[in-house]
Amino acid sequence: MKYYQTRGTCSTGIEYEVENGVVTACQFIGGCTGNTQGVAKLVIGRKVEDVVAMLKGIQCQNGTSCPDQLARALEKELQ
Repeated sequence: MKYYQTRGTCSTGIEYEVENGVVTACQFIGGCTGNTQGVAKLVIGRKVEDVVAMLKGIQCQNGTSCPDQLARALEKELQ
């Protein structure tokens, strides 16, 4: 599992795994439990580029959100 430290959100981090360009695991540390669990389940099995396209730019507070932070973490997988 990889770890991404979030910034500007209630969650403090995201643990995720990517295999062959597909998200195979995702878990937020902290944050609004129902929302972060829902987002995590919805991204598993999807291509990284699709998840980034769906979630990047979603705002909650501080110019970002938990889904946006996940998109930022996964963008690193595309480089």
